[in-house]
Amino acid sequence: MWLGAAIHATSAALLRRRLARLQQDFNNPDLAQDQVVSYLIAQGAATHFGRDHGFERHLNPRQLAERVPVRTYEELYPYLERTLRGEAHVLWPGRPRWFAKSSGTTNDRSKYIPLTPESFAQTHYRAGRDTIAWYFANHGRSHGLSGRALSIGGSSEVNQFADTGSRYGDLSACLIENLPPFYQWLRTPSRRVALMAEWEAKLEAMAHETYGQDIVSIFGVPTWTVVLIRRLLALYQARTGRAAPSLRTLWPRLEVFFHGAVSFTPYRVQFAQLIPEADMRYWEVYNASEGYFACQYAPGAPGMALLPGHGIYYEFVALDDLGSPHPPTRTLAELAVGQVYAPVISTVGGLWRYLIGDTVEVVGLNPVRVVVAGRTQHYINAFGEELMVANTDAALAEACAATGAVVVDYTAAPIYFSGQSSGAHEWAIEFSAPPPDLAAFVVHLDAVLQRLNSDYAAKRYADLALRLPVVHAVAPGTFAAWLKARGKLGGQHKVPRLKNDRTVLEAVLGAG
Repeated sequence: MWLGAAIHATSAALLRRRLARLQQDFNNPDLAQDQVVSYLIAQGAATHFGRDHGFERHLNPRQLAERVPVRTYEELYPYLERTLRGEAHVLWPGRPRWFAKSSGTTNDRSKYIPLTPESFAQTHYRAGRDTIAWYFANHGRSHGLSGRALSIGGSSEVNQFADTGSRYGDLSACLIENLPPFYQWLRTPSRRVALMAEWEAKLEAMAHETYGQDIVSIFGVPTWTVVLIRRLLALYQARTGRAAPSLRTLWPRLEVFFHGAVSFTPYRVQFAQLIPEADMRYWEVYNASEGYFACQYAPGAPGMALLPGHGIYYEFVALDDLGSPHPPTRTLAELAVGQVYAPVISTVGGLWRYLIGDTVEVVGLNPVRVVVAGRTQHYINAFGEELMVANTDAALAEACAATGAVVVDYTAAPIYFSGQSSGAHEWAIEFSAPPPDLAAFVVHLDAVLQRLNSDYAAKRYADLALRLPVVHAVAPGTFAAWLKARGKLGGQHKVPRLKNDRTVLEAVLGAG
């Protein structure tokens, strides 16, 4: 225990020193962004991409926008493929040894995002340390570095597209495999367990290995963290013959869950049941394969502060301009509170004016604070209703609070007009605690959606365009079965919440 306390004290002192730089970035985001983009352009000038697009070392952001169009993954893929196949100096100087492999959330095709040494150092690891520093600044009594940090990793494999010795895998696996030794000591489970490829065997091994450890923090995706916690509580009951009232029965010093990848709103009730203590903390982060973008700014308050000095240059496209061949972009200084934008990034990983596919709502300035609203292709707009994931997450949370239900996962899609019938939204919802009256749940869900989204409410008027949603309560394990059938069980893989077509919904209903 004394060693843990000494490490905590030393680490906390080092993290406090990081706060001065982080606060300077928050106070002067334009300066931080100018420094980032100047560095990016200077490095990019020595690449094939830079030569193809007329990079010069003193190119300014306006000239960068004129010479480099906004691109999706598919549009940037010719350059990414050359990098993946082992060619050097394509998008960034050198030859990446690691690639984050992601299924994405817009189609079933795997994406391969280069992870350069600068990606690890300047983006993921620096932002991770700064997130912890910022958490400590808001919670001075924390003992978060005196025990173990649990992180649920994915797996990696040798890059099959090249013979360069590079690897690809889940971002979490790439980060674990490249962590410095000190941070390897702090985290759990062991690398052997954390990087196991078979997800169900990994969960079992994680539960047994971490059962008696001094866990003080958890880093992970809510979906799979809930599954692990339930397995731990079941293991406790099997060993002791009695039910544990809380995860703290196993891990008494657990204090914080750093969560990301999906909205926490549908999971809040489940975590309150599994960890009912009022002093349990939840700290949101916005970390993706493409970069570590933001962290929660204040305890209990919505909005994550964008990190402007961490190897990523930000631009934003208004939703109305997304369909344009050359959409105008805004800088951090030009954003407006209450507006939803699609972020465009240029990074030390060699992504240039890359449309990441998320949409964010700006909820504050100085520093810029955002919440993830959804995906550019994760919405339903079959009837002009423009329903976003942020709407459905919030409506589900309210419907659950009103009816006592608890949702595990969900997806929804449109039912199109047929004959004299108006359209509708069809939902597949997996409950861990079903509502006592599903029909009443649907009515409440619909009412909240109408309150949150005026376009949806207009289409629901008199059932002219949209009638009441059709909701299927699917069997437990349905969504896990759907993911498993596609080889995407575990890690950061997730079910698309909303789709403007019926492919995912019908596959999920078939999996049940």
